[in-house]
Amino acid sequence: MFIRKSFITAMAMAVAAAGLTGCGASRESDTAGSAAGGNKSGRLSVVCTIFPEYDWVKQIMGDHADEADLTYLLSSGTDLHNYQPTASDIMKISTCDIFIHVGGESDKWVEDALDEADNKDMQVIDLMELLGGSAKEEEVKEGMEAEEEDEEEEEGEVEYDEHIWLSLKNAKTACSVINGALAKADPDHAADYSSSLEDYTKKLDEMDESFRSITDSAENKTLIFGDRFPFRYLFDDYGLDYYAAFAGCSAESEASFSTISFLSEKLDQLECDTIFTIENSDKSIAEAVIRNSGRKDCSVAELNSIQSVTMNDVNSGVTYLSLMQQNCDVLAEYLG
Repeated sequence: MFIRKSFITAMAMAVAAAGLTGCGASRESDTAGSAAGGNKSGRLSVVCTIFPEYDWVKQIMGDHADEADLTYLLSSGTDLHNYQPTASDIMKISTCDIFIHVGGESDKWVEDALDEADNKDMQVIDLMELLGGSAKEEEVKEGMEAEEEDEEEEEGEVEYDEHIWLSLKNAKTACSVINGALAKADPDHAADYSSSLEDYTKKLDEMDESFRSITDSAENKTLIFGDRFPFRYLFDDYGLDYYAAFAGCSAESEASFSTISFLSEKLDQLECDTIFTIENSDKSIAEAVIRNSGRKDCSVAELNSIQSVTMNDVNSGVTYLSLMQQNCDVLAEYLG
């Protein structure tokens, strides 16, 4: 997944040349306001890699978001772990005022992209860096499918779970830092941003309380996933446990018979009425787990990891909080 500096430089040069000849490639509309020109147009320019960052910025900016160039790089619904920046993406980052990314294994390309940036005064927010010691190592639990080792991985290298946005506590931390960056880049509207942050923080707190009221009273706090499990931050916040076919950042997609058998046994032992998948799953592994268990009437439910949101979803009104509410409702039905 690593993009070398020479490649990023070549992409940047290609876009510059395309701009001179009027032959730039077009992408799905992913920018609020006018076409992304960043600080060249005098408008505040913010580039976000994933949807939660993008939505947090929109919520804090409020009506001022329409006055800025706000870009969501993964707007086609590409999974964070499979994303590779285009030359156009690199150029948007190069000239923006604020760049927000997750950090971690999937963002190895970022360092070289920033080295090539034109705007050396850019504010960069690395979400995993914000967490410091609170970032969690990727967890491999009993029964999970073993992942093939990457030949380029160093022995003993620690890989961290990147899905930090699934913790509402982490969301509050990130929003506070985003507010500070916006206020610094656009001091004329700093008071408005702070007011919006205060309102939004209350909504995050209310959502947190909703999750807590559901999970605190639950008798069975163990869920089974016939899928990847990217919800460790969420589950740790509320004392939930799980078994899953794959770790959250796993690139594996086929489960062995031993993994399916293990999950089937857990389904029986825990007398679960529901097995879970994440969004966009074909549910084949979950269905195989059910077939090999003694609980043939078990249903399949979905929790959303909020990492495959498209611009069409955004335009239809989807927000970070609306997707977290969906997850809360699903857990309420199961845990209740």
